[in-house]
Amino acid sequence: MARTALYDIEIKDLQGKAIDLSEFKGKHLLFVNVASKCGFTPQYKSLEKLSNTYKNNLIVIGVPCNQFGKQEPGNADEIQNFCQANYGVSFLMTEKIDVKGEAQHPLYAWLTLRSLNGKKSSSVKWNFQKYLIDPEGKLIDYFFSITKPFSAKITKHLRY
Repeated sequence: MARTALYDIEIKDLQGKAIDLSEFKGKHLLFVNVASKCGFTPQYKSLEKLSNTYKNNLIVIGVPCNQFGKQEPGNADEIQNFCQANYGVSFLMTEKIDVKGEAQHPLYAWLTLRSLNGKKSSSVKWNFQKYLIDPEGKLIDYFFSITKPFSAKITKHLRY
């Protein structure tokens, strides 16, 4: 497979509207596969705070996924209502997708395959795994679920 630019990947938001990732050139992106019924779900609160703290140079993008323990069973409205009511989530949320397997979304193919992202390969182990992208659209690194949003592993890459 040829290397692909992250900004060329098509994905929709939770309401079904196309997201133009190229609008975020010049900012860091943090992709997080999220779920409403997971032990890591309280990270939504920290992700919202991270999004607000670094709003000038970071876009947090939640990616609902039901592949780990069936912990995101809801439809788009249920997911949005849950996130807003319980955690005040205002950051961008994509459509519910598969992050691994035969129906893996092209975004997660790019995030997890060195042949596409040019940096490293990985596999998504559980909900709330994080992928950090630099302002030029290059993968910086990925972080497992236990890595908190305000971990120095993530924030050291962000500037006010």
